[in-house]
Amino acid sequence: MTIGVFIFAVALVATVALILINGYNDLVKYRNRYKNAYSQIDVQLQRRYDLIPNLVETAKGYMKHERETLEAVIAARNSAMNANSRAVQNPGDPQAMQQLGNAEAALAGALSRFMVLSESYPELKADRTITQVMEELSSTENRIAFARQAFNDAVTLYNTKSESFPSNLVANTFNFTLAELLPEANPEVRNAPRVSF
Repeated sequence: MTIGVFIFAVALVATVALILINGYNDLVKYRNRYKNAYSQIDVQLQRRYDLIPNLVETAKGYMKHERETLEAVIAARNSAMNANSRAVQNPGDPQAMQQLGNAEAALAGALSRFMVLSESYPELKADRTITQVMEELSSTENRIAFARQAFNDAVTLYNTKSESFPSNLVANTFNFTLAELLPEANPEVRNAPRVSF
């Protein structure tokens, strides 16, 4: 073997190793980005979950005959919290993201029903605590939407990297699985609940 062939072989092996190392490091970087993006969703969801009991507790005094609606909101909140805790442990997992999407849609639906029902209680609409909590919920819904978009963008970037050549070879070799986007709520409950007070 001549020196030229030896140098070419070493350069080829070094180039392949560099491509593999770079591909692996990029996949780790993009996976960590989408996990971090999910943690931002988690912060906003926790904020909303903390606001809902205040809303229900304040409304109890005015809506004494609407116990089922109030209990449905709390049950939907608890279900969404449980789904979120599973998603926090494995952001991007298809089953966890689907369960969270379904639970969040159910919570949005329960909140919408609560808002519609609250329209028939003028004294509730005039309550300053309810007004403040509703403003906080509306602000939180906007933050959740931005965080969801950032997460979905990070997942898309990671998935694109995982499926692109030559990174797909690294992804398959080192078991980098594709991540799942966080689905949007159903179109009829997609918008943040709004009540004019």
